[in-house]
Order: sequence, then C-alpha cells, then structure tokens
Amino acid sequence: MRSSDLRIRDVSFHFEDFRYRTPIKFGGVALDRVTILNVELVGETASGQRASGFGSMPLGNVWAWPSRTLGYADTLAAMKDLAGQIATLFSKKPYTGHAIEIGLELEHDVRALVAGIASAEPMPLLAGFVVNSAFDAAIHDAYGKAHGLNCYRTYGPEFLPVDLGKLIDSEFAGLKLDAFVRETPQANMPLYHLVGALDPLSTAEIQQPVGDGLPETLGEWIVRDGLTHMKIKLNGDDLNWDVARVLGVNRIAEEKQRQRDVSTWFYSLDFNERCQNVAYLIEFLRQVEAQSPAAYARVQYIEQPTARDLKANPANQMHEAAKLRPIVIDESLLDLETLRLAREMGYTGVAFKACKGQTQSLLMAAAAQHYGMFRCVQDLTCVGASLIHSAGLAAHIPGVAAIESNGRQYCPIANEPWEARFPGVFRTTNGNMNTAILNGPGLGATH
Repeated sequence: MRSSDLRIRDVSFHFEDFRYRTPIKFGGVALDRVTILNVELVGETASGQRASGFGSMPLGNVWAWPSRTLGYADTLAAMKDLAGQIATLFSKKPYTGHAIEIGLELEHDVRALVAGIASAEPMPLLAGFVVNSAFDAAIHDAYGKAHGLNCYRTYGPEFLPVDLGKLIDSEFAGLKLDAFVRETPQANMPLYHLVGALDPLSTAEIQQPVGDGLPETLGEWIVRDGLTHMKIKLNGDDLNWDVARVLGVNRIAEEKQRQRDVSTWFYSLDFNERCQNVAYLIEFLRQVEAQSPAAYARVQYIEQPTARDLKANPANQMHEAAKLRPIVIDESLLDLETLRLAREMGYTGVAFKACKGQTQSLLMAAAAQHYGMFRCVQDLTCVGASLIHSAGLAAHIPGVAAIESNGRQYCPIANEPWEARFPGVFRTTNGNMNTAILNGPGLGATH
C-alpha cells in the first residue's frame, strides 16, 4: 500500500422512496416515482486516517433497464437486490488503493455479478452501473475526506501515480488523469431545464393543476429561473408531433425571452433512442429548419437518437447527421470499447452521467477530450447528494457547457433537506447554477 491508499472497512446502504410532483416520460413510459439508493462506507488510509464516504443515486430502472417482459417492480427489485450483492463484495475482498483503482476493481466485479443474475431477462450492464454508482461515489467521497481534500484535487500524481495507459488503454500511455480534470470547479454553469413530453407549455395545456406554488408551464419556469438552456424530450416515432413540439417550445421561449430582453438561448434534443433510423432525424431537422430557422439555430446538440445497442444496429450511422449538429452518445456509453464504436459510427459527442460511476465518468471524460469530442453532463432526475455529485462532474470536466438538473421540477421534496446548505445549487438564478461552492471535502456533499 502507498501511504495515501484507502482500504474500505465497512459498507452499509438504505433506500428512500419519493413521488414525483408531476410525471416524467422516459422512452414512452410515464413515471411518477423514484427510489434512491444511499450508500455509506468507512475507509482507512495506510497511515491510519479514517473517513466516512457517502454516495447516492436514483435507481432509474425505467431508463437503465427498459423491458417489454418485466414490469417496473421487477426491474427495481432486481436492482435493489444487486445493491445487496455489491455491499457483500466488500466483506469478501480487501478493496485497497486510490479511489480510481478501487473503482475499476469494483466495476470489474460488478460486471461479473450482473452477468450472473438470474431473471426472466438478463440485467443490462447499464442497470448494474447505476446501482454501483452510489458505491463508487462513496469511495471517492471517503478518499477525498481521508485526505482533507475535495476529491478532484486527488487525481494528480501525488495520489495517483499511474497513467491512463494503465487505467484505460495503452493508447493513452503517458497521459495523466489530472490533465483532463479541473482541480477547482467552474464558478457558474448554465442549467439545462427539461421540457418533458407531458409538460404543459402554456396555461391552456394544463389539464390538472398541481397547485403547490411551483411553476406549472414552460413559460413560468423561464421567468422564475431565467432559463437560457432547454432540453426538449421528443417521441422519435411521430415526426409531425416532434417538429410541432420544438416549434411550440420555441414560440413560448421567444415570447418570454423577448419580455426578459434576452436574445441568446439554446436547446438540446433528446429522443431517448426512439428514432427508428437516422433518416428520421435528418428529416426532422430539415423540417424544423424550414419552418423556423431561429429554432433550428438554437439547437446545441442531440442526445442519442437511435437504439443503444450499437453492435446490433450497425446501419445507424451518424456521419451525415453529425454534420448538422453534435450527436452525443448516452445510453450506449459503457466503456472505451463502446466509445470507440460510437466514434466509428459517426457520433461526435459524449454525455457523461454520475449514474454510471465517478470512476468511469472521469476516465471516459479524459478519453473524449483526447479524441476532441463534444462533451456534456446529463441528469437522471438527480436529487440531493446525487445532484451535487452530477453538478460536480459538470463543473470539473473541461468543455462542459451546461448542467442538467430536473429534480427541482419533478421531485423537489427530496431536495428540501439540502437547499439551505447549498444555496445556488438547488435554486437557479438567471439561468445559472452556482457550482463554485462544490469544493468541500470528498465529493462536496457532506450530508
């Protein structure tokens, strides 16, 4: 052991359940609830310094494990069971090293667990990563706290002497992780607000008011939070609806931004991989541009429009679409192999998510920067500590232009215990999140 190495001594976990204030639609499924996995662990350095780490993540089973044969309760139960299996690993094995090294070893073991799960259909590796991400976050949190540092200050040679050639692939030999990570967070970041497929754009579209005092229409959110970035959820199987949705969002945005004297704002587009082919996407973009050049010009990037299984769908080449806008790999990104395949298929950008693990997110962020790819950080309706984790990634990965945060829209009750301690993270001002305060020990989310 190096003197700075951490050994995991104890692990525990528990779940929290919350109802959404309004439903959110994922891949054609309307979701009204969430289960949060919280992990606590104790680590000890070789020099005897002990620290507690905390990690948290929505299990997001509808997104991570879309299934035509298993119901919501089935996939959730399997992911909760996996949490128990991961926790048991720590009692069987002395995980020791830098947080990145422990994270890589743990991911290897989780892959084996996922492969061995017996269910009516195989658990996707992505679902396993989502469960593991809370454990991985707790490891990085404990490592930073054991050294009295924000974890982003512990990725240099003083603590992590091995290079990316050993951590990722020989292609990256000689490169160090800290060259691709900010030690201090970007001070402020624009917030991407989600315009869900079920969300009313105007008062006329409200069918059943929530009546809780929060905005209920896109126009109200724009005014309250000063939004300049909007992520638009689309269906991918109804061209007329998708085009009309973007035009409708743009009409509301133009009206409210004109009132606010704001001339510049942006959209991202998310089809949740439901486009049957790339021709659909290109025709969609053509129609949006023809009907509203201004709306088209505001599109900053497009999240993975077609099926996540890249190997099974080799015809979904993105080269032509990527000439129009950055096309970002999201659900498909599991490791360097899938990143390389995505590049070969024409993807030009990468979406990082805290729910895939701090370790993997940082390593893939380094690889994406090395390849010169467009970079963004996306949400999984993160709340509380998981939002701080996600926002911290966005603020510490160079080139990320904005941070997505939709927990404030759909599950604000889960944020309430954190709001007073992290002002500016859970309440948006002038369209921005205050990420400068994400510099405390560990992941910065002391609970």
